Amino acid sequence: MTALARAPARPASGTTEQFVLSERAFEAIRTIVHETAGISLSTSKHDLVRARLVKRLRAHACRSFEDYLVVLKGPDADTELGELIRAITTNVTHFNREPHHFVHFRDVTVPVIKQALDANKPVRIWSAGCSDGREAYTIASFLLEAIPGAASRNIRILATDIDTNMLRIGLEGRYPRGDASKLPPELLDRWFEKDGDSVVAGDALRKVVAFRELNLIANWPMRQSYHAIFCRNVMIYFAQDLQAELITRFSSHLIPNGYLYLGHSERLHGPAAKLFKPQGVTVYQKSAGA
Repeated sequence: MTALARAPARPASGTTEQFVLSERAFEAIRTIVHETAGISLSTSKHDLVRARLVKRLRAHACRSFEDYLVVLKGPDADTELGELIRAITTNVTHFNREPHHFVHFRDVTVPVIKQALDANKPVRIWSAGCSDGREAYTIASFLLEAIPGAASRNIRILATDIDTNMLRIGLEGRYPRGDASKLPPELLDRWFEKDGDSVVAGDALRKVVAFRELNLIANWPMRQSYHAIFCRNVMIYFAQDLQAELITRFSSHLIPNGYLYLGHSERLHGPAAKLFKPQGVTVYQKSAGA
C-alpha cells in the first residue's frame, strides 16, 4: 500500500534551493532505494527525491547530498535507510479499499476457511504491505462477521510492512472516525469502538491481527501456508522481474487453491502468471500443482 510520494510542483522559497541533487548522487540514491526496498525510481523522480530528502539532510546537518550518501554508508546506515524509504514514499490506504476484493473474500474464501476450522486446521491470512493496518482490520472484520466465534479459533492475520511508523499506528488501532465510514455500518458498529472523533479496533480484531516488520524483497521468516494473501498497490513500484519473483514466492506460501488479491492496476505477467488462475478483477487462485 505504500506509494511513491509526489513532490510539490515547485519548492517553497528557502527550502530546497540550497541543496543541489547531482545526477551522480541521484543515481546513487536510486540504486540504494532499489537494493533496499525494490522500488524502481525513474529519472522523472529526480525533483521528487530532492524535495523529499531535504529534511533528512537537515536532520544530519548535511551540507550536500554527497554528505548524505556518506551517512547512508556510516554507522547509522540501517536506521537511516528506513528513514530514506519513508521519506520518498507515502502510504495510501483506507478501510474497505477496492470493495470487490472483500466481497469475493467473504463469499468465496471465507467458506473455505470455515471448512478448515471445522477440520481443526489453522487458518493464516497475510496482508503484505499493510500500511497502517486498515486493510488487515477490514479483512478481520469481514472474517469475524462471517464466522461466529472466529476470534477464539486458530486464525491469525499477519500484517507486514517495511515502515515501522505505519506498523505503530496499526498496533494502536486508532483511526479518524470519518475514514471508517467506508466500512459497512454493521462491521463498524460491531467490531470497532467509537472514541470521540476516532474509531478504535476492538479486542476481537486485535486478537486475530499480528503486525510485523518485513521487507518484501528480503528473506521471509514465515514457514506456514496462507489461505489468502493480499498484496495490493505495492508491486507497481517494482520492476517486472522483481514482480515475477514475488508472485512466485507468494504462490509457494499459499495453500493449494489459495487466493491472491492484487491492486487495481496490477496484473500477472510472464511465466509467473501460469501459477494462478484469474477469478475476477485482480483476484487470482493458485493453480493446481503450482
